Amino acid sequence: MPEALKRLIHNISLLPGIGENRATKLAFFMLWANENYLKELRENILTIKENTASCETCWSITDAGKLSCSICNNENRNHSQICVVEEYLDLLTLEQSWWYTGVYHVLGWAISPMNWVFVGDLNFSKLFTRIQDADNKIEIIIATNPNLEGEATSTFLCEEIEKRKLKHKVTLTRLSRWLSSWYIEYADTMSLVSAMRERKEI
Repeated sequence: MPEALKRLIHNISLLPGIGENRATKLAFFMLWANENYLKELRENILTIKENTASCETCWSITDAGKLSCSICNNENRNHSQICVVEEYLDLLTLEQSWWYTGVYHVLGWAISPMNWVFVGDLNFSKLFTRIQDADNKIEIIIATNPNLEGEATSTFLCEEIEKRKLKHKVTLTRLSRWLSSWYIEYADTMSLVSAMRERKEI
């Protein structure tokens, strides 16, 4: 096998969820793909970072040059509900359920000392500012993953809201446990809708 093809297979195999067999198939697909397609793919890969940015309100991903994402800018969304998620992929999964109509806050990860992810690495401070600046009482829906890291993140958030004397400004709720996966990203739509609909006040 040519060295260039071996290197391509290796690079593809480093992508999440891609084993060597699938990487090999994808590499051969690219080998025989249309030249224009490959040029567009290359351009998108090389410019993905410079063409995207973080929303200054919720820390989700938006187009470069925009201060806020389309959800935060949407006046038809319920801005008195903020759903706190670990990652942008969780936001996308909840959006695909077509049920939730509030806004979001993306932490960027979950507290996980074993993976060297600590409180200071996450986007908590902006969330506390959003709560503090809210004109009316808002609902904070905690939608962290139902695992150890998600529990630690949820506990810290609740304790910090209490510590900062913000409890009077929020109603804290948590998704119910009726998920088909330990990760929101992989949960099916019906489970997500049920978990959101049957959320419990903390």
